[in-house]
Amino acid sequence: MSCLVERRLRRWLFRAVVATLFGFLVLPLAIVVSTAFDASSVVTFPPTALSTRWIGELFRSPTWLRSLLNSLVVASGTTLVSMVVGTTAALALQGYDGRFRTVVVGLAVLPLLVPGVIIGVTLLTFFSRFGLQQSYAALVLAHSLWATPLTFSVMQSAFARFDWRLHEAALDLGASRVEAFRTVVVPELRAGLAVAALVGFIVSLQEFVMALFLSGPDTRTVPVEAWNSLRQSLDPLVSVVSTILLAAVVLLVVSAGALVGLDRFAAET
Repeated sequence: MSCLVERRLRRWLFRAVVATLFGFLVLPLAIVVSTAFDASSVVTFPPTALSTRWIGELFRSPTWLRSLLNSLVVASGTTLVSMVVGTTAALALQGYDGRFRTVVVGLAVLPLLVPGVIIGVTLLTFFSRFGLQQSYAALVLAHSLWATPLTFSVMQSAFARFDWRLHEAALDLGASRVEAFRTVVVPELRAGLAVAALVGFIVSLQEFVMALFLSGPDTRTVPVEAWNSLRQSLDPLVSVVSTILLAAVVLLVVSAGALVGLDRFAAET
């Protein structure tokens, strides 16, 4: 009886610790969301009065609308580049094992270990030689340096769980490699593909350091614009745009989970 009570106490203690940690993670987000609906012109918590005033101000601000569009363009481009490179790299490693695979995987994740400041300065110097600084191409390629290793890792895991005998059977039946991959592999790995694309998009959406070095007045993303705004004052529009991005990420996760199935989505994540 005492053992049963002890197990229950441990279980409830574990749940309490997890709930506390989850609360610490969610509380800052809740504060940001609540300040987005504050009627005051100064960011305060708790809000003095609820209002959608600043949401309207955001959509009347050309600067913030441009930064939102820039973030979406760069994140979409980053997702495309990282998915193509990460998926093909993970596919190319199928069938390899041992030291060669270890070396390639180590090189693939190397950009994640380099500080963003160093990458930003290096890329700024490099792109300046070609006149590409402050361009969308520079931002997409820079963000892809961090997004690609993550999409590569997700797709490696997805490919490792796939039964490649199905692919070989499609080839034996006369399908080309492209047809076999599109009709056999992709439907089975749609959860992994959705997770990889979502990771690449979110990484680009929130990346700040490299964007600070490589963006210009016409290509500033939301994090850079928020930083510029906060240098002058605590602008409520920062809370509003942060809330919109948070809602967009939640919507993407829910949509991806509904599209491929919550169980498969959680397993790939």
